Amino acid sequence: MSSSTGLRDLPIDLAMLKAISTRSDRRGLARLVLHGAALLACGLLVLAARGTWWVWPAMALLGLCEIALFTPLHETTHRTPFRSLWLNKTVGFIAGFVLILPPEGFRLFHMAHHRHTQDPARDPELIGAKPLTAARYLWLLTGIPYWIGQMSGLVATAGGRADAPWIPAASRPAVVREARAYLGTYLLLALLGLVFHSPLPLLLWAIPVLLAQPVLRAVLMAEHKGCPETGDRMENTRTTLAGRAFGLLFWNAHFHIEHHFAPGVPFHALPKLHAMLRPHLKSVAPSYPAAHQAIRAGLPRA
Repeated sequence: MSSSTGLRDLPIDLAMLKAISTRSDRRGLARLVLHGAALLACGLLVLAARGTWWVWPAMALLGLCEIALFTPLHETTHRTPFRSLWLNKTVGFIAGFVLILPPEGFRLFHMAHHRHTQDPARDPELIGAKPLTAARYLWLLTGIPYWIGQMSGLVATAGGRADAPWIPAASRPAVVREARAYLGTYLLLALLGLVFHSPLPLLLWAIPVLLAQPVLRAVLMAEHKGCPETGDRMENTRTTLAGRAFGLLFWNAHFHIEHHFAPGVPFHALPKLHAMLRPHLKSVAPSYPAAHQAIRAGLPRA
């Protein structure tokens, strides 16, 4: 694998980079309140549409806001959206609950991904992955493999299995406890729904995240799929240009090369980092449809 492009390899103002890396509870809470308001509005829309066919687009819209919680979850693994550690951990725990993605286990997985990006032997996103064909590309986009993997993985971890190579032995008890807390709460919610004959867990969570999961799969696939498997962060990762609305809802997650280049830069400063790095980026898509067109162009048919 080729060597990675680092800070010393680019003409970047290190003082400015340090300045934009400042973490802020105020900036993080402002974005969190905005996201929460979107969730509340969409949830009320679902409740207002109950009993009509309009409930389906309302649930899809709510699901879009819910699956977008992956981005603050992702940011909290780096402890960057908030200055306060307790805020990072609390938001990560809640966001991970919505997506069946316990944050401590995900944090360890994600840190290994950053250390070994696009290395088939060591990147957790690639270890054991089947070759990406046109048929598998479509299958992954449905989100069904994600839910199967997350549910089976949660049950296994709650049962005491936390032996993945990226989980240090000292961290395994915490990862298991977290999985048990999640699984126990899911079972409790299911039981309450049955006891009180309430469809709310389905209407406000389960169905919406199922409907919207393909959007999150499309966003995440654009980050690395179809990029060269090299050690150069400027080419093994893709930045996808998107509008302001996307940036607001997804916490600027489309600036992904920038994030891999300097993971300590908070979400709100990624546009500034993009401006600094733009002349040096090697894998940039003008839109998500264009990113997926590039991915599909490199896929075998069988």
